Amino acid sequence: MAEQDYIHMPTLEEYSERFKDFFVFKRSEDGILEVRMHTFGGPVRWSYQMHHAISELWTAVGHDTKNEVLIFTATGDRWINDVDASSFKEIEESPDNVPRFNVQIYDTLKVVENFVNDIEIPTICAINGRGIHWEMAMMSDITLCTPDFILQDDHFVHAGGHVPGDGMTLALQHVLGIKRGNYMSLMNKGLDAETCLKLGAVNEIVERERIVERAWEIARHLMQTNRSTRRLSHHVCVRPWRELVEQNIRQHVYAEMYSFNLEKSHHDFDTIEYSDDKMMKL
Repeated sequence: MAEQDYIHMPTLEEYSERFKDFFVFKRSEDGILEVRMHTFGGPVRWSYQMHHAISELWTAVGHDTKNEVLIFTATGDRWINDVDASSFKEIEESPDNVPRFNVQIYDTLKVVENFVNDIEIPTICAINGRGIHWEMAMMSDITLCTPDFILQDDHFVHAGGHVPGDGMTLALQHVLGIKRGNYMSLMNKGLDAETCLKLGAVNEIVERERIVERAWEIARHLMQTNRSTRRLSHHVCVRPWRELVEQNIRQHVYAEMYSFNLEKSHHDFDTIEYSDDKMMKL
């Protein structure tokens, strides 16, 4: 018998309580874990607090060996399309650089790095509507979206101009090609769901009322194979993202945040413009 016990790892019951203000968890007996973002039980209001919670979430989920397939989605008819402006104001107007560094650099990195590095099981993302910060969805093994989803990154024109460096443009370059991804970011162009499907940015378009159900169908299909095959297959699927993130995400984030602070910028949260003239034509 070993001289020492294994250290205790947080259980679903423990980390679901820890993250309850940001995520709702549901896990089947065979280990399919659904994580649904929310704010006060409704659609997500983006904040530095949510930003931090997501970065920490991936480590908690990834370290729980009872999880076998991850489904990630959001509440209501929107993905991430509303904000808590006060959250950003209190950090960006603070004279203390420590919290600003922590949320703008560390958390921004870990939202992406922890997702691709800490999750060791197949990932399915169900994008339930329009919104931003879909980089995690693009980096999932399988991506579903609703018919009204628009793939768009407005960083370059948002609030007078931010470097598009938090992971969305990196995902666009990888999924759609460098030229198309760069054009979308610099010109603030969007792609509708049908075009995303044609170009391979998403795998299926599913009506909103059925999109989570479809994610569960796919998860159950993945559960038909054995555990080692599932986990090692995910390693094969995520490896290109791990290589890309390792080589590029820090330069992207540093460029955005250096420019952001050099210009003394702040988020003013103009609504993303989804007008027809912003849609990119093939």
